[in-house]
Amino acid sequence: MDSTMDPVVLQLGVESINVGDILQRTVAFFVGLFAVLLVGRLLFVPLVLKGLENRDFDKAVQSLGESVTGGIVWFAAIAVAFTLGGFGAFLGAFATLGGALALAIGFAAQDLIGNFVAGVFILKDKPFEVGDWIEWDGQSGRVEDIDLRVSRVRTFDNEQITVPNGDLANNAVKNPVAYNTLRQKFVFGIGYDDDINAATEYITEEAENHPDILEDPAPSVRLVELGDSDVGLQSRFWIEDPDRGDFVRVRSEYIQAVKERFDEEGIDIPYVHRTLTGEVEVIESIAQEA
Repeated sequence: MDSTMDPVVLQLGVESINVGDILQRTVAFFVGLFAVLLVGRLLFVPLVLKGLENRDFDKAVQSLGESVTGGIVWFAAIAVAFTLGGFGAFLGAFATLGGALALAIGFAAQDLIGNFVAGVFILKDKPFEVGDWIEWDGQSGRVEDIDLRVSRVRTFDNEQITVPNGDLANNAVKNPVAYNTLRQKFVFGIGYDDDINAATEYITEEAENHPDILEDPAPSVRLVELGDSDVGLQSRFWIEDPDRGDFVRVRSEYIQAVKERFDEEGIDIPYVHRTLTGEVEVIESIAQEA
């Protein structure tokens, strides 16, 4: 037996395994893996989180950013580890397969991804927040929750609507409570024989007498239409902290007060009258037969 055989080379049939080379590649693989993970966790992830905080992103976006950054760090660590370990061919095949798989998933879940991205922009731009009363696409309600994929809205009939964020991000959304005050309008119809100046005075006085209608900006009245049976006087008034419950209550109380004042002062609120006119013509030949 030859005692000079290299101890790190084992002969197995027609193939030989260099134990030293395998050990070297394994060490390089794990060193690269842990080095990239360490740098990523200690430097890259905190740097991204700091940037998101400085831009005032929502906590949900910051959490998402941390998760995505962590995934990128792991991907980079595995790529570097395979490269240092000498498995470049395997890494190339894995990248090709992963790219094809990502493309297929992207086509299959494009709506889901679109809603996800829309959720990120909603949380960043804040067109509305939890607790706001919003109106969109003929619907309205109070926002209860904003997730990364959907937003949940409670309607004023106490129903919950789960709305894809893409619908809210890509369409017009009205937020009546975005500011501290809200202007409201209502058209009162008076008769053509009534005194417009007197009716205007009564409408303004009732607005000024209501404790929840602001004095500044002051209420105003404009003549806006001459209808078939009435003259339209539009009242414009402002309320503070425009919660929808307060808005409906104040509006109802104010309209009732104006109606009662009109009744006291003899101001008519006419309703539409319909008069049907015409004639009946009897054809002579038909009349004779009858």
